[in-house]
Amino acid sequence: MDVVQPVSFAVMVALAEVWRGVGVVPDGVVGHSQGEIAAAYVAGVLSLEDAARIVVHRSRLIATELAGHGGMVAVAAAESEVCERLGRFGGRIGVAAVNGPMSVVVSGEPEALDGLMAECERDGVRVRRVAVDYASHGPQVERLRGGLLGVLEGVRPGVGRVPVFSTVVGRWVDGVEMDAGYWFRNLREPVGFGSAVAGLVGEGFSSFVEVSAHPVLVGAVEGVVEEAG
Repeated sequence: MDVVQPVSFAVMVALAEVWRGVGVVPDGVVGHSQGEIAAAYVAGVLSLEDAARIVVHRSRLIATELAGHGGMVAVAAAESEVCERLGRFGGRIGVAAVNGPMSVVVSGEPEALDGLMAECERDGVRVRRVAVDYASHGPQVERLRGGLLGVLEGVRPGVGRVPVFSTVVGRWVDGVEMDAGYWFRNLREPVGFGSAVAGLVGEGFSSFVEVSAHPVLVGAVEGVVEEAG
């Protein structure tokens, strides 16, 4: 089993407690992919046991069913431009996450990703490969549906003490919505992080803290805030 994901979850949860310990308490939380599991725990929607169960089983199934069959690539371009490029690859690559105005992640077949990277580099578009060998947030995740829904059947979310803005459905969610089916969608569907941040900005949120050992989304958040004026 890939241990990176459980360790990353543990770090995010621990850092959130550090912030809370010095008096920084969130008015709302938003999470990116696996980070949404940590966000749901911090919000009080999931117990630590249920959050850990989701992370461990998700990681195990990715390692046994998806690893070696795909990949992911980050592209520094607008979503519309990326989608236009993807049209030339016949459905072998899809948008996995839109993090900001000029920050898109795609996932799909390794050979097609190689072709996309070569095309972007030729055209002067910044592109980098994400250090994974699987294609999250895309059609390949369908093969995990039965297994993931089965092992997460016992997850019991509740109404949290902090509101959660979902990157899956693009709105505030009642914690009880975040059941097994929700967590499958969290892995299967594109991550709408940029639109979630834009939604928060539109509601008056003005201070954002990325709780991560590797704050890779700071630039994306800044891009959303700047675009909103």
